[in-house]
Amino acid sequence: MSVLLFKAVFFLCGLSLFYIYAGYPALVFVLGLIRNRKVMKSALEPAVSILIAAYNEEKSIGATLKNKLDLDYPKDKLEIIVVSDGSTDNTDAIVSEFAGSGVMLMRQDPRAGKTAGLNKAVEAARGEILVFSDANSIFETDALRKLVANFRDPTVGYVTGKMVYASPGAGERGYGCSAYMRYENFLRIHETKAGSVVGVNGGIDAVRKELYDPMKLDQLPDFVLPLKTVAKSFRVVYEPAALLKEESLKSSSDEYRMRVRVSLRALWALYDMKKLLGPGGDTIYAWQLWSHKVLRYGAFAFMIGFYLSNWALQSAGPLYKLSFVMQNIMYLGAMASAILTKMDIDQKYLYLFKYFFLLNLASAHAFLKFLLRQKQVVWTPRKG
Repeated sequence: MSVLLFKAVFFLCGLSLFYIYAGYPALVFVLGLIRNRKVMKSALEPAVSILIAAYNEEKSIGATLKNKLDLDYPKDKLEIIVVSDGSTDNTDAIVSEFAGSGVMLMRQDPRAGKTAGLNKAVEAARGEILVFSDANSIFETDALRKLVANFRDPTVGYVTGKMVYASPGAGERGYGCSAYMRYENFLRIHETKAGSVVGVNGGIDAVRKELYDPMKLDQLPDFVLPLKTVAKSFRVVYEPAALLKEESLKSSSDEYRMRVRVSLRALWALYDMKKLLGPGGDTIYAWQLWSHKVLRYGAFAFMIGFYLSNWALQSAGPLYKLSFVMQNIMYLGAMASAILTKMDIDQKYLYLFKYFFLLNLASAHAFLKFLLRQKQVVWTPRKG
């Protein structure tokens, strides 16, 4: 392979990585300033159904239900439905204790996954607005009001809130998750101003019931439903004042399995909704979807190409030598973080290298599964 070809690969991959992680955020920031599509908000009290899919959540489901019942919202306009996805612990018994408070328990046997559970719950839901919560999601008292206020705007079909990781014992893992969420939330703020957000939180989301279409069991609700909302010409917006507190995963292996699962299901969602990526629809949203999701999930390929071409060019000049040294520092930092974590040594800033590597390795793993046409419907919560 000629030096010119190596240089072409080097600059193509390097510029692609720059665009994915810095260029797109900068461009969507500018676009948000230009378009500045505001959301018309005001106090609303529509009938709301909070839907929770749970599997073996005995440790957290009680606190979650108490949290939802304590929300600042009229009790006569609030219903809570829990779908137990074949739970084998005390989840069902704990949920049943809240029956007198209006909590409905639905049993799903055999296990069929979260998407099947939500499809089942929506059939029974009476609310005008469907709110999705994880079984361990703790909402701020006013979070529900903050979410539904956005539905005053007739162009809004889906609203996502803000996740805050509250894991004082998670150390550098919690720092990595929090840094990632700060980056994602920055994008959501400016994507909302541009029109619609591409990615949502999943643990604190709301949609107009009439926009909910039953999904295939392998589809990722947090991704497919917002895409379907945009396909129906409604906006998906971010509400940073609607706060959700959730614990970060307790180990890097749990985080990795979760990222592989989410990435795999997102890839299938993109495949199912590929019409949004092509011409004929919302051009700006198609660009956002390509930039924020498709290229992001494929960033691992650019990382490989960038490193290998840089390795071949390290003697071609100071630029290539410096770039190669910096890449090696990043990868060695990720390796050092893994070793120090096993030694129980806190190194949260160094962990950012490891977290970045973990996200992209998980995307590569998911892409391989996608090529092999593998799908994942059920999983163990917070374990993957």
